[in-house]
Amino acid sequence: MKRSSGIRLCVTVAVGALSLALITGCSDGGSDDAKSNTENAAKGSDKSTAKALTVAELKKLILAQGDVDGYKVAAVSEAIPGGRSGIKTDAKCEPLLYVMSGLAPTDAPAETNRMATADKKPSATASTDLEDMSDADIEKALTDSMSVDVTIVALSSYDGDGAEKAVKAVSDAVSGCSGGFTGKAGGEEQKFTKITAEKGSGTGDESVAFAATGEPDETDGKPSAVHAEVVRHGNVVATYYTMNLGAIVANKAYTVPAAVITAQSAKLK
Repeated sequence: MKRSSGIRLCVTVAVGALSLALITGCSDGGSDDAKSNTENAAKGSDKSTAKALTVAELKKLILAQGDVDGYKVAAVSEAIPGGRSGIKTDAKCEPLLYVMSGLAPTDAPAETNRMATADKKPSATASTDLEDMSDADIEKALTDSMSVDVTIVALSSYDGDGAEKAVKAVSDAVSGCSGGFTGKAGGEEQKFTKITAEKGSGTGDESVAFAATGEPDETDGKPSAVHAEVVRHGNVVATYYTMNLGAIVANKAYTVPAAVITAQSAKLK
């Protein structure tokens, strides 16, 4: 009996969107020796003299387990080969691929990240014997099991007006790369056919949100899309990149979870 569902799930993820192996590919960056000015960096009181937070300080501010109901928050592992240097694309589009790899939009003195995964409720078909299920039932069960929002949350901090420049770089990339672009992350080619500006959460001092649409799946011709938002809080930039594999396969709409953005924003006030 032909079981194309599982294959289509894999193809859909691999073509047109960063795979989970890639979005979980960034560890803490920057230097703990960076000079700290927590009040200026977090509040952005003086752009000309504000100093970036250190990695240690960012780790105290980034989302942690227990900060957002219904989500598990964990460290990000399995580094992308080459790190930031392993990400290649047109210079104008680099900020987008950085964000979709869990990295700061532009080089930052310090950055760190976490993965927030929504709790999954057991499916009604979870206990059903596979032999008693039709192909359609199996496909639905597979899709349901992968219908989970997985969000990479990253914080980065900048000196002076670096945070504003980072957000502007993303905004410029959204408009400049609207027709799509091709790049590589960790040696894997990533092709996006369209970048679309989306409505931001309205948190922080300014924000940019976008969707990146990949090539249509070879099986059903449906395109895949992932979602991201970049928010500035003074001299700290928070980035969110969300993928929901089940929603992609089922061609259902989803967004960066508001609960995750709200919880992270609360820690940056």
